[in-house]
Amino acid sequence: MDFTAVPRTLAISLILTFALARPSLAQNKPAENEQNQPAEQKPEAAPAQEKKEAPPEPAPAPKAQEEEPPSPPPKSRPLPQDPTRQAWQLLETAAHSNQTSERVTSIRALSLLLENSRALKMAEAALLDEKPEVRSSAAATLGELRFKSSIPKLRSMLEDKDPSVVLAAAHALEDMHDEAAYEVFYEILTGERKASKGLLETQTSILHDPKKLAKLGIEEGISNVVPFGGFGVQAYRLMSKNEGARVRAAAAKELANDPDPTSTKALMNAAGDNDWTVRASALEALAKREDPSALNTVALYMYDDKSEVKYNAAAATLRLTAIRQGRHPQKTVRKRSKR
Repeated sequence: MDFTAVPRTLAISLILTFALARPSLAQNKPAENEQNQPAEQKPEAAPAQEKKEAPPEPAPAPKAQEEEPPSPPPKSRPLPQDPTRQAWQLLETAAHSNQTSERVTSIRALSLLLENSRALKMAEAALLDEKPEVRSSAAATLGELRFKSSIPKLRSMLEDKDPSVVLAAAHALEDMHDEAAYEVFYEILTGERKASKGLLETQTSILHDPKKLAKLGIEEGISNVVPFGGFGVQAYRLMSKNEGARVRAAAAKELANDPDPTSTKALMNAAGDNDWTVRASALEALAKREDPSALNTVALYMYDDKSEVKYNAAAATLRLTAIRQGRHPQKTVRKRSKR
């Protein structure tokens, strides 16, 4: 064997191997270069523009405090099967109520029942009530019922310990043209007793005090001892604050004597007013108009939430029912003059 050929053969093999391997190395070199080269830093994204915060919305102005709306009129209900019986039951239950305001209001509602002996007995019994508000209410009612048989009882009330009762009795007697009433007014004016037998000393001192008389409403006139037909002092103060209601209530009362039939319809609508003082005034006026066509409307308001309204409705129901049945003499209504 020629051993000198071995190195040459080995060299050729190495050359061929290197030549064949070179392309693959060339292909891998860029990759290595890429790996060895530092990675290109991508340009940082521009920071997003900060959104400008919207200016805070101004706080809403505080709403004006709204007055609590009065109780709405009763929802439509079927007429009671026996309106007369229900009306009396309503009034008599209230007249014996434990609540003074209920007794006061129900007794004053009796003033709508002219020439009614049952109303007379209830009002006279109330003169003995322990509360002066009830006794005043009873005296005022008797003055409007105008039974001559009540005059002695009203005269005895001139010696009541409470001045509001004395004044209510005096006004009732004046309405009935009894001269005993003038003794009270004379003493208020002059500070002296007109007759040897006058008021008790305790009442006299109160009747001479202008501030105390003012509290009783004397500065408004003696007739306002029981304001607005007997709603009571609390209702009168409430009406004084609500000018619109006071005006509508006063207007409703004035329509009691209007001979125009359209006023009946207006009062029937006013009986559904949102303000209870207007509803009560409208029902009182409807009773005094003595038009039985309003009976069904009036009777519905015996369901009203307000005592002043439902008791006026009860009394008006009794009065209009009596007229419809021919048991109550209808008043003579003025005829409208033609222009």
